[in-house]
Amino acid sequence: MSKDHEKVKKYLTIAKGQLDGIIRMIDEDRYCLDISDQLMATRALLKKTNNLILKNHIDNCVKNAILDGDDSKIDEVIKALEKQI
Repeated sequence: MSKDHEKVKKYLTIAKGQLDGIIRMIDEDRYCLDISDQLMATRALLKKTNNLILKNHIDNCVKNAILDGDDSKIDEVIKALEKQI
């Protein structure tokens, strides 16, 4: 994942800020659907971040394992992808 390490950290920092903002919205008793919109935006960002991590895992760890004759990483990735569904 080292290739996109900074991008992943940036996305997670943004998501953390979004969560802090959502907590403030709850404390301020803001409109429910506004809170829901922010939650969905945070969820989308986390999904984007996770997809980037999985892509890097496939591009590096899985690819290298297969080149070394170890195909066990394929099942690992399938299980990770199934969790997203």
